[in-house]
Amino acid sequence: MLKALKKIIQYPRLTIGYPATSLDTEFITGRPCIEASLCTMCGECVRRCPSGAIVFDRPKMEIGIKLDECIFCSLCAELCPSKAVTMVKEFELAERSRAALRERTVVGEPSKIEEISISGEAGTEGESLAALVKEVKEKSTKIFGRSLQIREVDAGSCNGCDYEINALNNPFNDIERLGIHFVASPRHADMLLVTGTATRNMEQALQKTYEATPDPKLVVAVGACACSGGIFKDSYATRNGIDCIIPVDVYVPGCPPRPQAIMYGILKALDRVK
Repeated sequence: MLKALKKIIQYPRLTIGYPATSLDTEFITGRPCIEASLCTMCGECVRRCPSGAIVFDRPKMEIGIKLDECIFCSLCAELCPSKAVTMVKEFELAERSRAALRERTVVGEPSKIEEISISGEAGTEGESLAALVKEVKEKSTKIFGRSLQIREVDAGSCNGCDYEINALNNPFNDIERLGIHFVASPRHADMLLVTGTATRNMEQALQKTYEATPDPKLVVAVGACACSGGIFKDSYATRNGIDCIIPVDVYVPGCPPRPQAIMYGILKALDRVK
């Protein structure tokens, strides 16, 4: 009995308040950022980038990072001789277009994190979360006539992104507190959460899954592979992102993106984020 009480005190039940409250980013590794004033244009990061995400224009003296292709490996930050590249704490990177992911990578200018809008936000965390849950449910009910149902689709991933999606349902993240549920069939789904670069063997399966999902429906591309092909792009066996096969509403970059980044993308697809 005493041992049980000790464990209850030592390991209390904990569910994060995000997105109603901000997330502690102390231990988060976010996206890479290039400081223009420190960059010597040596091109070392361009040569060593495993996904070819760093773009370099020597005549114009411009350098930037395509976040839809970046795998957030930190290699550029580690090998930069002038320490011009740093990994910032920003993880809320989901955008409604791939072009937006590239436009926001301004050299030396970390992009502004978009804030989640909560109508009538109250003073306590519990009240804020209750307001958020109510608003998400109202939005999904207005669009779909019910709470949001998600079908996760693996279109040829390494399972890294799938593990992070699984983490959305654990007691720590508990996405179901927002009235968002995962279902086993696309016929019951309102949103497809797609991982992987869409291998040749999965193209038809992805297309059929999309067609089986009733309208109106949303598609969220999760991870660098689903956004652009990642390190597998331009391969004979894969496509350069799932938008080559089906339309995508929101892109969530990363390799893999953390669960809260995926949650942010889901809410953005619901037009919950300004």
